[in-house]
Amino acid sequence: MTDKRQMKSAARLYAVQALFQMEVSGQTTDQISREFEDLRFGAVYDGVEMAEGDPDTFRKLVFTAVNEQARIDQMTDRALVAKWPIDRIDPTLRALFRAAGAELVAAKTPPKVVIVEFVDIATAFFPEGREPKFVNAVLDHMAREAQPEKF
Repeated sequence: MTDKRQMKSAARLYAVQALFQMEVSGQTTDQISREFEDLRFGAVYDGVEMAEGDPDTFRKLVFTAVNEQARIDQMTDRALVAKWPIDRIDPTLRALFRAAGAELVAAKTPPKVVIVEFVDIATAFFPEGREPKFVNAVLDHMAREAQPEKF
C-alpha cells in the first residue's frame, strides 16, 4: 500500500491503537512512535501484511493528542451526554476521540474527512455495534466546536 491517502488512513488507525496502548501501558510518545514505526507499519502477521502508515501523520496525531489532551477531552466531554464523561467510555473510543480531536484541532484536514475516516475506524473496531453512529455524532459536535468556520 503506497498510495499517500491510504497511508494516512493507516496512520490514523495506528494512532488510535498507539493512544490506547499508551493509556494501558504508560509508554511515552517516543517509545510508542518507535515501536509502531519500526515494528508495526507494514508488519506481517499470520501471512497478512499490515498497511504501511504515513509516519508524519502518525507522529502528528499522537503528539498532538498527548499535548492537547486536556483541550480534546474537554471538547469530547461537551459532545457526550452528561452522565457519560470521557473517563467512563470504552478506552478504544477514548483513544479514537483523542486521535480525531488531534486532527480537528490541527485544522489542516477538512472536518468531514476526519469524521468519515474515524467512523470507518470505529466500524473496524465495532463492526456489529452502534458505536460508529455514536462516533459520528460526537465527532460532528467536536468538529463544529473546533472548526466552526467550516460549517
